[in-house]
Amino acid sequence: MRAVVFDQFGEPADVLRVADVEEPVPATGEVLVRMLASPINPSDLMSVRGTYGRRPPLPATPGFEGVGVVEASGGGLLGRLLKGRRVAVINRGTGNWQERTVVPARQAIPLPSDLPLEQSAMFFVNPMTAYVMTRRVLAVPRGTWLLQTAAGSAVGRMAIALGRHYGFRTLSVVRRAEQVDELTALGGDAVLAFDPPRDDAAELRRRVLELTDGRGVPFAIDPVGGAAGSAVLTCLADGGRMLVYGTLSGEPLVCSPRSLMTAGASVEGFWLAPWMAGRGVMARLRLVRTIARLMKAGVLVSPVGEIYPLEEISTAVRKAEEPARGGKVLLRIGSN
Repeated sequence: MRAVVFDQFGEPADVLRVADVEEPVPATGEVLVRMLASPINPSDLMSVRGTYGRRPPLPATPGFEGVGVVEASGGGLLGRLLKGRRVAVINRGTGNWQERTVVPARQAIPLPSDLPLEQSAMFFVNPMTAYVMTRRVLAVPRGTWLLQTAAGSAVGRMAIALGRHYGFRTLSVVRRAEQVDELTALGGDAVLAFDPPRDDAAELRRRVLELTDGRGVPFAIDPVGGAAGSAVLTCLADGGRMLVYGTLSGEPLVCSPRSLMTAGASVEGFWLAPWMAGRGVMARLRLVRTIARLMKAGVLVSPVGEIYPLEEISTAVRKAEEPARGGKVLLRIGSN
């Protein structure tokens, strides 16, 4: 069968290739999934570069999420129940960018059959991250400010949509000035352009305080780190909470301890996979139903950009990192 593989860490367009590999065999408690589609996420490309939180053993196949059909089970009640079902595949081991993959049965999440294939492929990472952070971990109340960096990302746009749906207010920070009007049109309550090499962090804090009547923001989410995330720390209100869920800048957070001490604020890390692992089967199924309902209602919709076959992986990963590409780049792996 065909699979995207890499034998060394490096630039994805340079090190990724399509190869013929042996079809995996599910062990007890695992299922064999025939893959249909998988998105190219920043976490996938960071894994290929070797800069993600966990380095896979080489050679490896990328692809943390996707959609497929369960073809076989290695044994166990859950695996047998999933056979023939369309599932969202959460894959931290064998990778989804291949024609067939093997995952633990509890990491194959059954999906409603009426969800579009492209949205099903992107069910887990971005929609689940945006929903869980804002509604479960922070539980942002109606009318309350949530500040977010990298707001032009898929998660950022979904946070804006969730704010409109549930009634909390979004203060979105973007690097490019041309994104301000775009995110305002999507329903962002306030959108500020802030690029650390160009702009002063003190000016960002001044504008945030002005918008929040001098109080600062009670909640913030940041996937960037570095100077952008550090600037956000100074914008927290008394008792404010900031979730860090990414390392896009590759740089550490730096702040004065007083930014946290005097405000009684806190910074927490968030990683969706271990958070989900801590939920029971029924809790996970209820969460899936909630996400599916929000997708059908048009709240958690992921714009789709270009779709490529596995053979065009180099072109696909280059496209996935272009700014203003118009939507998530997908790999189409198989047919229904």
